[in-house]
Amino acid sequence: MRFSFEPVTLKTRHVFAISRGASDTFGGVIVRLEHWGLEGVGEAAPSPYYGENQATVMAALETLKAEIPDDPFLVGQLHERMEKRMRGNPSAKAAIDIAVHDLIGKKLGIPLHSFFGLSRDSAPRTSFTIGIDDVRIMMQKVAEASEFPVLKVKVGTDKDEQVMDAIRSVTDRTLRVDANCAWTPREAVRKISALEKFNIEFVEQPIAPGDVQGMRFVRDNISLPIIADESVETSVDIEPLVGAVDGINIKLMKCGGLREAVKMIHVARAVGMKVMLGCMVESSVGITAAAHISPAVDYADLDGNLLLARDPFAGVEVREGQILLPSEPGLGVRSRS
Repeated sequence: MRFSFEPVTLKTRHVFAISRGASDTFGGVIVRLEHWGLEGVGEAAPSPYYGENQATVMAALETLKAEIPDDPFLVGQLHERMEKRMRGNPSAKAAIDIAVHDLIGKKLGIPLHSFFGLSRDSAPRTSFTIGIDDVRIMMQKVAEASEFPVLKVKVGTDKDEQVMDAIRSVTDRTLRVDANCAWTPREAVRKISALEKFNIEFVEQPIAPGDVQGMRFVRDNISLPIIADESVETSVDIEPLVGAVDGINIKLMKCGGLREAVKMIHVARAVGMKVMLGCMVESSVGITAAAHISPAVDYADLDGNLLLARDPFAGVEVREGQILLPSEPGLGVRSRS
C-alpha cells in the first residue's frame, strides 16, 4: 500500500466572509492511497476554528499513515487506531477516511452512495452561501446564484436587516441564515425576531457552542427552527442538545469523515432531530464525498467547491441546485489537470 499527500491552495471567486473572519485563500491537503492497483483520493479542508491548518494536517498525516490497516476494508479499526494515536485533527482523519472509502468503492465497483445503501435519485438540493459583504456585493452574489432555489445568507452584523430586506426585494427563494456564533442568547432572540418577517426557513448556530441552556433559551423564545453547527462536532455532542435545537449540521471536516458522519445521522434520527450536511471551502473531492451520503439527510449546504475560482477536481454536479451524484465506482472524482 502506498500513501502520499500534497498541499493544495484553493481561491474563492469572492472574499468569503462570516461573522468571525474573511479570506479568499484556503489551504488544504489532498491524500492519495494506492492499493489493489487502484487509487483512492481524499481531502482535508482544515479550519483554524477546530485547531487545524495546512501545516498541522500535513504533520498529522505523517503520523497517522502508520495507522492505516493493510486491509482498507477495516474502516472501524482504522478509526480506532487513528483516535488512539492522536486526538482531534478531524480534517486530517477525514482525508484518510475519504481516500479509504474511495478505494473500497472502486474495489467493489460501486459508487459510494450504493455502498451506503442510498439512491442517487434521493439526493437533495443544495443551498448556495452568500457570505458577508457590502450590501451591493451581496446582491451581486445573489444575482450570480440565480440558478439556486435555496440561499444561505451569512449574518451577524449590524446590517442584517438591511441585507435581508434587499434580498427579499428581488427574490422569493427559500432563505436560510447562519450567524456562526455571532450573538449572545438575548441578542439572538432580538435579532432573529427582527428577521422572521423575511420568511426564513431556519437559523443556524445563533450563539457560541458550549451554552446549551442559552441555545434552549433562544429556541424557546423564537418561532424559527435552530440548526446546531459549531455546537456539534461528533456523535457524542448530539444527546446534550436534545430539546435545545431542532437539528444538526454535519461536516466531514469536523467529525473525521464518512464513517462518523453516518453514525451522526443515525443518532440524530434516533432523538428526533433534522439533519443537514455542510462543508468548508473544499474542492470537489471533499464535497463529492459528503454528497454521496446526502440522500440520507434533510438539508444540504454542499457548495464549497462552487465558491472556487478554479476547482482542481471534477465530481458531483449541481443543476439548478439539485445534487447529481456520480455513478462511477468510489467517489467518482477526477483531476482536471
